[in-house]
Amino acid sequence: MTFLVTGCAGFIGHSVSMALLEAGHRVVGVDSLNAYYSVTLKRLRLAQLLKSPAFEFHQLDLAAPDALMELPGRSEIDQVIHLAAQAGVRHSMDNPFPYVTSNVVGHLSVLEFCRRMPRRPKLIYASSSSVYGVSTQSVLTEDDVAGPPASLYAVTKQADELMSQAYSSLYGIEQIGLRFFTVYGPWGRPDMAYWIFTRKALAGEPLDVFNYGDMERDFTYIDDAVAGVLAVALAERDAIQVGDVHRIYNLGSGRAEPLHNLVDAVASATGRNVDIAHQPHQPGDVMRTCADISRLCADYGYAPKIGLNEGIGRFVDWYMSDEDLAGI
Repeated sequence: MTFLVTGCAGFIGHSVSMALLEAGHRVVGVDSLNAYYSVTLKRLRLAQLLKSPAFEFHQLDLAAPDALMELPGRSEIDQVIHLAAQAGVRHSMDNPFPYVTSNVVGHLSVLEFCRRMPRRPKLIYASSSSVYGVSTQSVLTEDDVAGPPASLYAVTKQADELMSQAYSSLYGIEQIGLRFFTVYGPWGRPDMAYWIFTRKALAGEPLDVFNYGDMERDFTYIDDAVAGVLAVALAERDAIQVGDVHRIYNLGSGRAEPLHNLVDAVASATGRNVDIAHQPHQPGDVMRTCADISRLCADYGYAPKIGLNEGIGRFVDWYMSDEDLAGI
């Protein structure tokens, strides 16, 4: 099959594209290569993908009118995996406009592309655990009513889900939204806590732990996240129930880990004694995330395998294998 993967130079987009290529599929990748974090890292990811003759890359901004409609060979695309987004909850507090442009207008552009293609390709898109907002639920199920949004990022992801529901109802576009929960691992994002903790631990600097460590996260290793995406992408179309053209799934580990467990995992993997600098709560942060993954497990056989200690160990090994990464 031929897949269009948006955000192919991003963390999850790169890993999903690699997995599709390794499975023998063709990937058309698009990415804006914006400078929210290191463009060097994005180009290193892209260089890996470009080694495959089954991969082609187009640099474009999804929010630009008709950008996707100008792709060569667009009629050959069987499925769209939309992973491009402006990420980073805290960044949205100071720079709100790129979030609406990238996440809302960009998502609309992808929906319009699918609507206007004669074959109407199936669309899998990235949502986020952030849509649950300030929830009081200990375990988050797909049917939980969202609490008050904790950030503008959360609002944009809620808007994406609503737009997708509308386009499925109006035009019959088959869509699956995946609510990712704190994905981490090799080739990840330098603005995330596990990367920052690793860099600081190796440099002998104290680790800033917010809300005095009183937070829990559903940490999802990248290989498990990719396995979930591919399970959905490669499923037979006849497995979809008639009329059930837009569905939402949690994609996480199904476990909530205290933030100090992440600190301990980094200390163990780096072999360093770490100092902790406790910090107050940061606007935009939620106290706890934990995914009920039973629906994805039942429908697609999803089965996460990598625990936090093993996952952080793999990340640290990767990080320490290339000294150039220390400067990113």
